[in-house]
Amino acid sequence: MVDAVKRVAVLGSTGSIGRQTLDVIRAMPQRFRVVGLAAGKNMDLLAGQVKEFEPEFIGYPPENDDIERLKRVAGIKYDLLPLDEIAATPNVDIVVIATSGQAGLAPTLAASRAGKNIALANKESLVSAGEIITSEAKKSGARILPVDSEHSAIWQCLGGESQEAARIILTASGGPFRQFSFEQLAEVTVAQALRHPSWRMGKKVTIDSATLMNKGLEIIEAHWLFSMPYDRIDVLVHPQSIIHSMVEFIDGSIKAQLSYPDMRLPIQYALSYPERLANPQLPRLDWALVKNLDFELPDYDRFPCLQLAIEAGKQGGTYPAVLCAADEVAVELFLDGRIRFTDIAGLIERTLEQHQLVAKPSLEEIEAADAWGRETLLKTASGVK
Repeated sequence: MVDAVKRVAVLGSTGSIGRQTLDVIRAMPQRFRVVGLAAGKNMDLLAGQVKEFEPEFIGYPPENDDIERLKRVAGIKYDLLPLDEIAATPNVDIVVIATSGQAGLAPTLAASRAGKNIALANKESLVSAGEIITSEAKKSGARILPVDSEHSAIWQCLGGESQEAARIILTASGGPFRQFSFEQLAEVTVAQALRHPSWRMGKKVTIDSATLMNKGLEIIEAHWLFSMPYDRIDVLVHPQSIIHSMVEFIDGSIKAQLSYPDMRLPIQYALSYPERLANPQLPRLDWALVKNLDFELPDYDRFPCLQLAIEAGKQGGTYPAVLCAADEVAVELFLDGRIRFTDIAGLIERTLEQHQLVAKPSLEEIEAADAWGRETLLKTASGVK
């Protein structure tokens, strides 16, 4: 039985996953200690977290210009470190990468090179640079512990198996617009898109879930996390969000991981692995209330972002980095009311069509592709009315 206190750094501590990670740690102070906190926005919330957990250091992105105010509000002198330095700090046992977007790439790579246990909630780092990150992790002995409920489910289903899986089945809630027509999708508002039927998430991930881009990114992640070819990764829409994913084996047997849809459970499993810990704050399924478990195939015509992501993953190279960058900008434009919900996929597709592939990119080439994708989508969007 492992009972040592784990020293945890939470990068992106003010976001949805970061806050829920701290909820888990609050419930188990005898098992986890926060030694590092980092955020790029919401300095007031970060200052409150610093006061509560009294970490050894706090982190900030290079563009942050509000550090002095943070230091004054926190009222304590701290070592202020860039995110990648926190990720590689020797006195951190596990790094939670809960930052959104491309900001997660540098700390994930640093943690991989440093041989850390990485509780990974940031999709874009593996999607953009999966080959580089997984290669560095193998060399250093780093362990990537998935926090996404779908990848956590697959990870748990693979536990104890000596043979590789025949197929991975990622489940998707279908988002709030699963039954919308093309005409209804064209009229979707930001407020509607932010009302996810099952999960409590940040704005970016919530919009990606509504377009099914989130599921496409998860396919690319699963490819790298589990060394699974794309033609053996399927998606199944499951509106109840109780089965979080499934694994099929060569004899036709299928394992599924089921639980109440609460992100604190996969977060806790990543933190406590290889143990499972009792936490009375986590809800349990009430089977008397579960009337149906429904499934359907995704509609690629109404939700083209899913197919765009799959094709970008198969193309490989710098295409996934451009996909992530273009999606991030397109979602921001939608949230700002500058484009329609249905413009998101079209703008990403037109950006990808203009990209010149680099098949075996370096980190610098991935970063250049990311910058190109952002700039190109903005130029493309300028012609959208």
